[in-house]
Amino acid sequence: MAEARTPAQIEADIVRRRQELAVTLDEIGVRLHPKTIMDDAKARASAAVDRTAGRAYVVANRAVSDVRAQLVSADGAPRLERIVPVAMIGLAVVGLLTLRAKRRR
Repeated sequence: MAEARTPAQIEADIVRRRQELAVTLDEIGVRLHPKTIMDDAKARASAAVDRTAGRAYVVANRAVSDVRAQLVSADGAPRLERIVPVAMIGLAVVGLLTLRAKRRR
């Protein structure tokens, strides 16, 4: 059988539980405060942007590395047999765009 508790023990339990309840309610109040909700949303959005930007950087870096590997040899010398045709195609595209722009005027 459990011993009977004294009124002082019961009162101490009530005080302790009230304090615990007050702490819990304060935590809930902070979590549900609009500023806290907005700050959490901003943090999640910022993390999503950082992840997306990081992925974009990796993809762009890989693309640049692939192109560089095609246009530059392992020792760093330019591969003219690949650069010249790419440059000529680029010049042809710029020339066609220039002609098109002049015809529209």
